[in-house]
Amino acid sequence: MAGLGAENPAGVSTQHGAVADNTTLTDFEPPKKPQRNKFAFACAILASLTSILLGYDIGVMSGAIIFIKEDLKISDVKVEILVGILNVYCLVGSCAAGRTSDWVGRRYTIVFAGAIFFVGALLMGFATNYAFLMVGRFVAGIGVGYALMIAPVYTAEVSPASSRGFLTSFPEVFINIGILLGYVSNYAFSKLPTNLGWRLMLGVGGIPCIFLAIGVLAMPESPRWLVMQGRLGEAKKVLDKTSDTKEEAQLRLFDIKEAAGIPQDCTDDVVQVQKRTHGEGVWKELLVYPTPAVRHVLICGILIHFFQQASGIDAVVLYSPRIFEKVGITSSNDKLLATIAVGFVKTIFILVATFLLDRIGRRPLLLSSVGGMIASLATLGLSLTIINHSDEKLVWAIGLCITMVLAYVASFSIGLGPITWVYSSEIFPLRLRAQGVSLGVAVNRVTSGVISMTFISLYKAISIGGAFFLFGGIATVAFIFFYTCMPETQGKTLEEMDGLFGKLVGWREEAKKMKAKMKEGNGDGTSNGQIQLGNTSTTTNGRQG
Repeated sequence: MAGLGAENPAGVSTQHGAVADNTTLTDFEPPKKPQRNKFAFACAILASLTSILLGYDIGVMSGAIIFIKEDLKISDVKVEILVGILNVYCLVGSCAAGRTSDWVGRRYTIVFAGAIFFVGALLMGFATNYAFLMVGRFVAGIGVGYALMIAPVYTAEVSPASSRGFLTSFPEVFINIGILLGYVSNYAFSKLPTNLGWRLMLGVGGIPCIFLAIGVLAMPESPRWLVMQGRLGEAKKVLDKTSDTKEEAQLRLFDIKEAAGIPQDCTDDVVQVQKRTHGEGVWKELLVYPTPAVRHVLICGILIHFFQQASGIDAVVLYSPRIFEKVGITSSNDKLLATIAVGFVKTIFILVATFLLDRIGRRPLLLSSVGGMIASLATLGLSLTIINHSDEKLVWAIGLCITMVLAYVASFSIGLGPITWVYSSEIFPLRLRAQGVSLGVAVNRVTSGVISMTFISLYKAISIGGAFFLFGGIATVAFIFFYTCMPETQGKTLEEMDGLFGKLVGWREEAKKMKAKMKEGNGDGTSNGQIQLGNTSTTTNGRQG
């Protein structure tokens, strides 16, 4: 370990020696928390704009399907398939996005995602029959798959660790904004003739793609991708702009170079990097011969995506008009207004979550969120069952159902919704990140597709109350898994995650060791800006360990 007054590998001085004679009381004040990086903030917003595409499609389809069914005279089975099939089509995009982003870069993959969805939205808007509409859903689904994978990866890679949770939650924020816009679009176009209204609802979803194409011109490439390509000079410039301090930029570069296998004494603007992957060998390391740490990361990354969707969120968001109809709201106008309330609550609580992620941490928010979901799902299932078995109109039960729907989406949005994307994008090692996240997105979309394509059949088989009891049971299993197997990642750099993972149920011991090392490195336990983790010296910049 370096002696007193030595410099760490990033060239940042760690003096512990004498204090100057002219020291004043202000020198002992804790360092001020750096202001949030505005450039990283802007990059995160632009990248996350792609997530509006999925959100808008989910929101608009919940209302548009009422008019599509009436106009095209389709059965409930075809309704289920039309609503949910986009999630399956997402697989093509999300599986291809990892390789594409390693090949052409994160930035141009975002452009590609927007262009594909734009074409899909136009095809859906001009659809003349069910088959034509399904073609549009296929094209749009590929674009959504690309967007879902690349937005959290890019955002995580440009964000400083001090605000990574806040910025990486942006894709989920924009999904919710998209859902709300979709609900509003349903209500706005519902007054038009049936054959025109639903086509406009679907077609205007391509508008955000135009803004995305313009905005991407101001976005830099991901610094991690630039380093993997040997373009160190460009990576340094991006890190200087997206880090809270110059020292943090140096330390982030040090971490990325180490992960990429580039010698630390290599300071050329362009260097030769061994071309390990445009996907080659990564899948084998991820799935066939994973280390204990990679296996732990993979299990957490896949299951958090599975539980996010298996707990029924898309059933509530996509079929909220039908749920409200079961409650007793029969007017199409009133059902669409009620769905706007769902979208509004969902958006408000996701915005609250973004400010809590880096203050409270991932685990407390996640566990509180899932706990709230379990309680609201159980109460919703009970109240729907009571209404279903009652011959009279029970006003209290109707009010309780609507309240529990709102409570459920609020609980989901304040924790499990955004944390799924934050957590899965930050735990994978650099060399496996693109493919690991794309695998998680694939699981997310398959699960969502299964739920959304079977919900009508499910509630007809076991009653609508029984369906929500089932979702509540799945959420309970999720709570147990999250509490037992998923460590806190708040304030850790992306390259520090290796030390936290490796023991599926024994990670707490490693977390305690890391905390002890941090205190040991700081002497009296107060933060001097340095944390020693393994062979890598990193700075906290006011972050909590």
